[in-house]
Amino acid sequence: MPYTARNRSFWQDWSNLALGAWLIISPWLLGFAAAFAAAWNAWLVGAAVGILAIWAIVQFATWQEWVNLVLGLWLIVSPWILGFAAISPGVYWNFVVVGVLIAGLAAWNLAAHRHPPQVTA
Repeated sequence: MPYTARNRSFWQDWSNLALGAWLIISPWLLGFAAAFAAAWNAWLVGAAVGILAIWAIVQFATWQEWVNLVLGLWLIVSPWILGFAAISPGVYWNFVVVGVLIAGLAAWNLAAHRHPPQVTA
């Protein structure tokens, strides 16, 4: 298979799949499943990121990365907007770190597809 921007960014899609799965299970593992807003935020965003990752693995489109960028930024600010920033530092940092990772991977993919590597013969 020739080296393309798609091959170069393929690992980011698998990373997003893992991050989406982590978001789905994090309410139980970090003990905030009973916190309605925080848990549902993790479950819904995790499912969306996971579905987008699977979709991107099967057939990539740049709009998927734009949606992931927005979802990542949402995760960063959601503890304050939804009012659960004070639940615990672990819950707060879970959303911020995973949001930064998802947004960063999306930005990386967008940059890779905007400026593909130059291949010389």
